[in-house]
Amino acid sequence: MHEIHISRDHALGLVQARRLAFRWGEVAEEKLGMECTYAKGQAQDVLSFSRAGAKGELRVTGDRFEIEARLGLLLGAFRERIEGEIVKNLDELLAHKEPLKVFDRELASRTKPKKAAPAKKTGAKKKA
Repeated sequence: MHEIHISRDHALGLVQARRLAFRWGEVAEEKLGMECTYAKGQAQDVLSFSRAGAKGELRVTGDRFEIEARLGLLLGAFRERIEGEIVKNLDELLAHKEPLKVFDRELASRTKPKKAAPAKKTGAKKKA
């Protein structure tokens, strides 16, 4: 098993951190095929996630996010890349005052349908 451990402090407070974590769980289910369960606690929430080849937990407190994930053999080959993307995205979100809005805006920009390419004109001429 390949493991990922990420810990980030934040100044969101539990309510806002909880909203962000819950939203991430919804998106992980929809976009990544994860099964997620969210358990609220008084001082800490736990979002458990799993799918073929990966499982873990996101622990949420009023001042910290902690991610622990275990990757199977196939995904384990990409552990460094997966961890790097999680760190990059989390750090970018936490740099903003309202990370939930940024998360939803970024998600919307990535899922917009692509514009159709203009029709190509052919050089063929009609015979008279």
